[in-house]
Parts: sequence; C-alpha cells; structure tokens
Amino acid sequence: MSHLFIPYRRLSLAWTVMVTLTALSTISATARGIASVDIEKQQDRVTIRVDGELLTELRFADTPKPYFYPLVGPGGVPMTRNYPMRTDANDEEKDHPHHRSLWFTHGDVNGVDFWAEGPKKGRVLQEKILKAKGGKEKGVVRTANKWVTAEGKTMLTDEMTFSVHRSPLGRMFDYSITLKASAGEDLTFGDTKEGTMAVRLAESMRLKPNKHYTGKPNGRIRQDTGVTDGDTWGKRAAWTAYTGPVEGKIMTLVIFDHAANPRHPTWWHVRDYGLFAANPFGVHDFEKKPAGAGNLVIKAGDSVTFRYRFLLLSGEPDPATLSTVAAAFAKERKP
Repeated sequence: MSHLFIPYRRLSLAWTVMVTLTALSTISATARGIASVDIEKQQDRVTIRVDGELLTELRFADTPKPYFYPLVGPGGVPMTRNYPMRTDANDEEKDHPHHRSLWFTHGDVNGVDFWAEGPKKGRVLQEKILKAKGGKEKGVVRTANKWVTAEGKTMLTDEMTFSVHRSPLGRMFDYSITLKASAGEDLTFGDTKEGTMAVRLAESMRLKPNKHYTGKPNGRIRQDTGVTDGDTWGKRAAWTAYTGPVEGKIMTLVIFDHAANPRHPTWWHVRDYGLFAANPFGVHDFEKKPAGAGNLVIKAGDSVTFRYRFLLLSGEPDPATLSTVAAAFAKERKP
C-alpha cells in the first residue's frame, strides 16, 4: 500500500495550525454574518448547512431506510461515496448497494435483516419530523421512525436525534437513537457483524484502493488504543479515525462511542474498502465466541439509547486532541 501520511506523533504543530486556520475561517464567517446552523425542511429531505455551506441532507422518501447524504467536510470536500444514490461516479465500485452514505440499521432484529436491502428485508420508515430547528451555534433534527418487516409488521420504533455543533476543530455532529420495544414483544438485536452505526467513505479514502486508485495514496485507520489499519477490524475502541485523500486534500472522519452506550467501548466493523461502522452486537464474528454471545435483548415496553459523535476534519488527526474530544463527550449525559 502507498501511504501518504507522516507519523501521528509529529502532527501536533500541523494540527495546531489547522485548528487556527479553521478558527479564522469561523471568525470570517461570523464577520460576514452567516455564522449559523441552518436547517430547511423539504418534501423529501431535510437540508443542513453550517456557516452557509452544505453539511448533509437527511433523505427519507422512497428509500428502505433514512440516511444522510452527502456528508461534506471542511472546505466543501465530499467524504462519503455517491453510490447507490448516484451511479455516474466512474471512480467508484458499485458494491454493497445498501451502504447509503451515513445510516443506522442492524442485520438481525428478531431474525429480520434491516441491514441489507431487498423485497424480503426489513425497512425503516420515517413517520414524522418531530423537530427541525437551526441556531447560531447548534441545530437539531429529531424524527420518529418505525422498523417494519417485509410483510408490513411493525417490530419496533425509534426516535433519532441529529445535533450539529459549530466547532473550531471541523464539522461536528452527534447522532443519538433510542430504540423502543413498542410492539408488545421482546426484541433481540442479534449477534452479527452486519451493523450498525455506519458510514461508507469516499472511494479515494479506502485503506485498500480500488482499481481506479491503485498505486495512488490511500487511506489509514487509527484507534485510541493505538491499533492501526487492517488490525482495527473487530477491535474495541472509544474512537476510530479513518483518514485519506479526497480531491487532492487529506481528510479525516472520526466516530466516537459515548461512554454511556451499552457495551462501551464498542467493537468496530471497519473495513479496508471504506465501510466504517460501530457495532456493539457482533461479538461472535469479532471475537470468535459462541453464536449469540453478542445478543442484546430489549424487553417489551423498554428502550435503549446509543449515542455517537462525528468529527469531520481537514488533515490528519492528533490522537491527544481526539481523546480530549472523547472525554468531553463522555461528560455530556443528555442527548
């Protein structure tokens, strides 16, 4: 593999410079009177902008599950794959059509597969937008959704909250989801690697390049434990950072697992082809334990909440700074 990156321990000065430049950009946006998080509801989507620039859109119409696409980092750099939302990107592999930019689902809920897509698979249907409000420093989108089988039976409901924070570090947002066993029966989130809080990164960021990027600089993965690259799959960590080139710039996406989440620190279903997912259920696959070891049961009428923080950065990450972000996130007990 052809890595572009210098060692992480040499990045403190570069990181400081990057944060300073980002802060200056934020000050400039404030001076121009556009410093805010703006949220716009439309018929088939919710558009989210930070300081006048697109961050993402929540898309929920005519789809097997709600998802956020595109996911745009600092400087207007797209950080997730276009396929299957678009099929005209010639540098992309057309694999895994259920990998829709940024989403939350799972491959085994009482035996029903909500991870893959197809006529015999489960679907997540958005029922209502509960809140869509911007502000100077923060914006919030909250939705109510139901998980239904191929036959139309509702298995559970959820409440999803997407909170955007203006930050000098880069683009920052939190994804919180409360899963409710509201259909009168116990729910088992089954032990499978196919899940759960997931992103499919831009093709050029992949650890293992596709045929269009062979011989070119490619990605790198790092966890707070110091584990890197291909060794990160199936490992537990408080955060994972995936770094790689996009349009000639080095970009990083970091996902933080909240300290109050069940089974923190989570396991990571992070692949060399750009899939990047936190999965607290797939113990059998990740640790070769007996089948079902990772099952999580939600009793009828009960609920469970998972929270994640996302940070989109220009440049390479500084592990010390990311650990500081993780510590601050851990202290935030309410979504």
